[in-house]
Amino acid sequence: MELPKYVNDVSAVVAHALAEDVGGGDFTARLVPAGEQGRAYVISRENAVVCGRPWVDEVFRQLDTAIEVKWLVQEGQQVAPDQRLYELKGPARALLTGERPALNFLQTLSGTATAVRQYVDAVAGTGARIADTRKTLPGLRNAQKYAVLCGGGINHRIGLYDGILIKENHIAAAGGIRQAIANARALQAGVPLMTEAETLEEARAALEADVDLLLVDDFSLPDLREAVRLVREHRARGGKTVIEYSGGATLQNVRGYAECGVDRIAIGSITKHIRALDLSMRFA
Repeated sequence: MELPKYVNDVSAVVAHALAEDVGGGDFTARLVPAGEQGRAYVISRENAVVCGRPWVDEVFRQLDTAIEVKWLVQEGQQVAPDQRLYELKGPARALLTGERPALNFLQTLSGTATAVRQYVDAVAGTGARIADTRKTLPGLRNAQKYAVLCGGGINHRIGLYDGILIKENHIAAAGGIRQAIANARALQAGVPLMTEAETLEEARAALEADVDLLLVDDFSLPDLREAVRLVREHRARGGKTVIEYSGGATLQNVRGYAECGVDRIAIGSITKHIRALDLSMRFA
């Protein structure tokens, strides 16, 4: 899978990860003779969606360009327990040094992609898409956003710079939703204008302004269906607003929200509550 343009920090993120792990040098790896060559492979110990190849490749490239990484799976591929993911060949010291940083990236990003795929499967056939949020691990924003794509989800905004999302605190500080939207229009920022609504009244105000995206937060199912009806009427009149649900969605109830007819469902847990997958590297 090709990296999106916003993923432009792979080298810097990997360099930071190696610096915090290796520091002044890997003393344990020096137990192995300097010229020793090695072979190793990484396996998955559980069902997973693979994500993180660019970060793994960069770890070993920065440690020693003589290392060869042979991938046996593709990004976004579903794998089974005991399946080989990639094989390594090169200087044994560098292979040992890179083992943990490479696995850290692969376990975390595959964990994100796997969680996303579970939600995508849960809403299959409804037409709803699973979207991420800004609730990401510090320093891994771009990587996790990419992992969401690998899992079959879509990105909301990447950061504060590529979209305006008016939330409850902005509404309160601006003196109301209409004033907040007016202030946002005045910026002429050239980015999508989105607003959160906590009531049907706020949803109607957002539709009057034909915002790009209406994010309905913690609506009951009856109110959510009514919001969907309002959005569909708005679009039938030529409006462009997309409706997204946020708040309280789990794997157990997400389909119920999707069946209300929303376009998207935002899930913060797919990037916030991540369990790293169980992977293992073994020397051949």
